[in-house]
Amino acid sequence: MPNRTWFRAIQALAALSLVLAACAAPTAAPSPTQAPGSTEAAPAASQVLRWAIEGVNELPSIDPPTVGASQSVAVASLVFEGLVKLDGKLNVVPAGAESWEIKDGGKTFVFHIRPGLKFANGDPVTAEDFAYALNRAFSPELSANWAAGYFLSNIAGAMDVQAGTAPSISGVQVLDPQTLQIGLNVPATVFLYQLTFPTSFVIPKPAVEADPAAWTDHAYGTGPFMVKEWKHNQSITLVPNPNYWAGKVQLSEIQMPFIQDAATALKLYQTGELDIMGSFNFPTDQIPAVKDLPDFKQLNQFFVTYIGFNNAQPPFSDVRVRQAFAQGFDKDVLVNQVLEGAMVRADTLIPPGMPGFNANVQVQKFDAAGAQKLLADAGYPGGAGFPAIAFSVNDQDPNYAKIAAFLQQQWKENLGVDITINTLELSKFNEDLTATANDPTAAGALTFYLSVWGADYPDPQNFVSQQLRTGVGNNNGHYSNAEFDKLVDAADVEPDLAKRLPMYQQAEQIALNEVGWLPLFYGKQNLLLNPKVQGLSVTAQGLFPVTDWTAVTVAP
Repeated sequence: MPNRTWFRAIQALAALSLVLAACAAPTAAPSPTQAPGSTEAAPAASQVLRWAIEGVNELPSIDPPTVGASQSVAVASLVFEGLVKLDGKLNVVPAGAESWEIKDGGKTFVFHIRPGLKFANGDPVTAEDFAYALNRAFSPELSANWAAGYFLSNIAGAMDVQAGTAPSISGVQVLDPQTLQIGLNVPATVFLYQLTFPTSFVIPKPAVEADPAAWTDHAYGTGPFMVKEWKHNQSITLVPNPNYWAGKVQLSEIQMPFIQDAATALKLYQTGELDIMGSFNFPTDQIPAVKDLPDFKQLNQFFVTYIGFNNAQPPFSDVRVRQAFAQGFDKDVLVNQVLEGAMVRADTLIPPGMPGFNANVQVQKFDAAGAQKLLADAGYPGGAGFPAIAFSVNDQDPNYAKIAAFLQQQWKENLGVDITINTLELSKFNEDLTATANDPTAAGALTFYLSVWGADYPDPQNFVSQQLRTGVGNNNGHYSNAEFDKLVDAADVEPDLAKRLPMYQQAEQIALNEVGWLPLFYGKQNLLLNPKVQGLSVTAQGLFPVTDWTAVTVAP
């Protein structure tokens, strides 16, 4: 829900020429401890929320167009907001725009900017600020950023800006200071969901241009918080935005330490040094010890761990080989024994709870004899002549080593195939996966690999069209099927949900039959939430305020 292997999971607009954006002299950021001009003392320490950021020693970025990792998305979403946002029930609700109209059958969106909307430093926010932010998201300078092009390339003229052939996005027009119009190439009912991902969030031009390299060290926007201090490789601390449009935030501070090892975060929670842990990474082997605690929360996530294949290169360019590998191991043993029931078996691309989930899909069942026949039909009887290949995993999750070892053993026993395990640092894994996505024959391109995808927004388009359509950026394994493409292209522009969902389901079944990629298990959100923290909701897409951040408190 978020980099190409995550979610990043999640997946911009843009408008007139940059000269039309605010051109006043740079305005100083507000004091991180108090509102401009205020001498009021900081609120009581009891309103400090201590929230662990597990799995990283540093945030790669919180600049909205460049966030990818889930940790970065979460922090950026506390500081910045866009035109719309998700509520605690994952519905799209107003944020910077108080209302909008959808015209031309879903091709034109007209947003009315909230009157009195301000940045945290008190500067007014207009439609031109949103236009600036989104033109910047597609600028050639940020062309290495994947999110804008992958999620929002449907905005008319957006990719011309990214290619450097146009100065601004033709499909975005500032009609007046309070009105922004966005035109799409084709209708897209999912567009509002896509705008809830940080790529499109409004940013303060003066602050960005005053210090392009380090402006996020004291970042502020229109979200409920702003950055007080970013101790790189240690922690980030947020304080309330004194001009937040929804009202006064009651928390005095959010302290977010970076803790690479989730087991360490658990110990800190148990000793009373954290209020929230596990929202990014939980030590699954510790679940039995905490599962009966009242502060332990567990919920299925919109998150699928899967085996990806390089469909464009032998041996996995042969669908029979992919099917043989899919049928050549026992998924139930993997989930229930190797992973000790900490995950839920997955047989679909679209996870449970998301619109379009189909519990009745035809699955690739464990069938050693059938798998052997498929491999023989592909020219490798009993595994004879099968090329030397490596199964690639990253080193972020200790479960990956157990998963890889189990699969290696199963494929040896059931297919007669010897594979090696290629364990890579996460950064190297991402680099090689990106190389594979760009060129399946490139040096470092992966043959097959263990990866994950979590929702950037709660719509099946993010799991089907965004993953396996021919040529899309997230299609790392280069799966291609003309009938699949035809179905998702039609579904992406169909405004009637009752008609959209069956098309996604039909496309999903094609990809599952051909093992475009192979789902293994759905993720579970496992976290510990101190009962003193009130006003937060645990959802399939993470923690959200039940109403908004003005109602979140930490009791004494």
